[in-house]
Amino acid sequence: MNERDDILMQFERQAAAYGFRRIAGVDEAGRGPLAGPIVAAAVVLAEQVEGLNDSKQLTPAQREDLYGVLTEGAHGIGVAIIDADTIDRHGIQSANYAAMAQAAAAISPAPDFLLVDGFMIRGCPLPQKSIVRGDGRSASIAAASIVAKVTRDRIMNELDQQYPEYGFARHKGYGTREHLEVLARLGPCPFHRKSFAPLSEALVPGMLFD
Repeated sequence: MNERDDILMQFERQAAAYGFRRIAGVDEAGRGPLAGPIVAAAVVLAEQVEGLNDSKQLTPAQREDLYGVLTEGAHGIGVAIIDADTIDRHGIQSANYAAMAQAAAAISPAPDFLLVDGFMIRGCPLPQKSIVRGDGRSASIAAASIVAKVTRDRIMNELDQQYPEYGFARHKGYGTREHLEVLARLGPCPFHRKSFAPLSEALVPGMLFD
């Protein structure tokens, strides 16, 4: 292990010093896209894993390699997926809280403490600590960010097979110029978030096609 790998365990060590034994990092992928689900993951590391980092700082190949290390080892992993329709009904923030809480609850044995990227999970009964930019500062949150990102990217690649005209494999549902141009031409597919601008504005009939 290098010095950075060791530094990434600082929050886990702090929680362990207070007597917590199953410390889970929690993160999500897919808050901002116009299409596809939001995916949350929670990870209790059984041991240190070399090379963990914020998933956005890793290449797709590095993420896939680390995903394999995490899912094939003795680590505790929980994943939750909230679809676009549920996001539209309840709002992205409520969906985010729900996904994170469900991911933590999916780990068995259950975690007794959560390290969460960015904010506290409202409505979650477990003790928790929010860490700003935690996916680059905590090993278990970094692990969760990788699991969530790889899981969501695979879902978007599958959607690309169903709806190849939208280019989901390239932009993963984010509002790129390419994606917006296709939306203007074709309108949304069933996996788009109708409550997100510019789709919410396009609920007026014909607006996308003016």
